[in-house]
Amino acid sequence: MASKILTSLLLITFVVAASAGNFNQDFEITWGDGRAKILNNGQLLTLSLDKASGSGFRSRNEYLFGKIDMQLKLVPGNSAGTVTAYYLSSLGNTHDEIDFEFLGNLSGDPYILHTNVFTQGKGNREQQFYLWFDPTKDFHIYSILWNPQSIIFSVDGTPIREFKNLESKGVPFPKNQAMRIYSSLWNADDWATRGGLVKTDWSQAPFTASYRNFNAQACVWTSSGSSCSSNNKPSANQSWLKQSLDATGQARIQWVQKNYMIYNYCTDTKRFPQGLPPECSIA
Repeated sequence: MASKILTSLLLITFVVAASAGNFNQDFEITWGDGRAKILNNGQLLTLSLDKASGSGFRSRNEYLFGKIDMQLKLVPGNSAGTVTAYYLSSLGNTHDEIDFEFLGNLSGDPYILHTNVFTQGKGNREQQFYLWFDPTKDFHIYSILWNPQSIIFSVDGTPIREFKNLESKGVPFPKNQAMRIYSSLWNADDWATRGGLVKTDWSQAPFTASYRNFNAQACVWTSSGSSCSSNNKPSANQSWLKQSLDATGQARIQWVQKNYMIYNYCTDTKRFPQGLPPECSIA
């Protein structure tokens, strides 16, 4: 009942935040001392990493529920030790967070796509995947659908992971904290590649990741409250708000997890000797 009430309220307060985005308007560079660049009249953003520093950016807006799409082209060649992070997050010790992280590797070895969900400051919900293509050769779409029912991670429109709202079963779900979009390229060679065994080869620097075609259908929140209009009535643009995986989507996610998943916290009994997290058995 509570979820139905929340959905009804959101339908009243929802507004489409953005369509085809412009990086100058939608984002701000937060660190990197010139290593992050917005190019082509706001249509392209690049992050770079060298031995002195990485770089990063964040969205100007905060969002509470939305469908977020971004095209990324990852660091090519020997990217071992580097991490490209692209995620939604609120702030504070009890923050919520929805993560894509791309763990670099030696030339010819596959990237690892690392996903995680934090609720009220608690994460430890990692699932990792190989991709079925080379993510350094071209741009690919990485999407987060976040609505009151679930969080769905997708790659080029193919769902790879779903985190359902199981609050009725005692599992916290991100629903009260507005989040910004963040992205960064940084050195994590103490853990990123083969548990830290492979270090970053700085002779290959600078390392560069590229971004384009940001798109958000979402509710924008500000420090003074919601910017959403109470006069908007539900429309076709709001279909994401009630979107869930249909039979085709369920089949696709099963295909990805059968063929490309390389780590799932829900099967790691050694890590959770007292029992797996509750969502693992009821999802």
